[in-house]
Amino acid sequence: MKILISNDDGIYAPGIAKLEEAMQELGDVVVVAPNSEQSGSAHSLTLHRPLRITQHSENRYSVDGTPTDCVYLAMLEIFKDDHPDLIVSGINHGANLGNDITYSGTVSAALEGVLLGIPSIAFSLVHQRDEVLYFDQAQRAAKRVVKMLEEYPLPKHTLYNVNIPNVQHNDELEIEFTYQGNKQYESATIEKIDPRGKKYYWIGGNILEFDQDPGSDSNAIREGKISISPIRIDMTNHQFLKTLQESHAKTD
Repeated sequence: MKILISNDDGIYAPGIAKLEEAMQELGDVVVVAPNSEQSGSAHSLTLHRPLRITQHSENRYSVDGTPTDCVYLAMLEIFKDDHPDLIVSGINHGANLGNDITYSGTVSAALEGVLLGIPSIAFSLVHQRDEVLYFDQAQRAAKRVVKMLEEYPLPKHTLYNVNIPNVQHNDELEIEFTYQGNKQYESATIEKIDPRGKKYYWIGGNILEFDQDPGSDSNAIREGKISISPIRIDMTNHQFLKTLQESHAKTD
């Protein structure tokens, strides 16, 4: 199996090194990742400047762009004659639960893989701020989930978004298939003044609430389980669409 690995934390992040180690036991691995952190870049392509690929070793490359750029360039340039069988993204240094996925570069790398017709999985390690990251459990989870593709293959236009609790013990964690829950942050900015007296801002706020309903991704993590959510490209609200179509038909 040929496996392409990317992330949004950058080519030198510990998480991608751990994912590379895990995937090397399952196939032939090529890493193509951003040359610097791209957290929160979402599914963005760089269209207004040229991009450069830097080769670090035989099978490790970096791109001076977003995670989406990395997967796109990898598929059209590095793998142009022989596409990978699987794309994995991560292991992200933090959660991608609920609404996080709309901002996530980690998930977007996998999303780009799906758009290009390759089965793709995003892996994230859920931890609290300033908490030590325990990647061993996430490594084992990544191998388990990839092996599960034989039993639960991904349908077209769908990726797996996998979140793993940050635990130190070696006991095998329970897996739960979940839906994308709801996660709300406070709207906040921090205003500062630079040395020249001009204002600048940091964007971001604390978590206000997250979905604790059974079956949600956040609740699975709260219960110490690995969350696997099948995420599809189609964001249409089909139920509401049907209501609109039926209502409109009655007025014609």
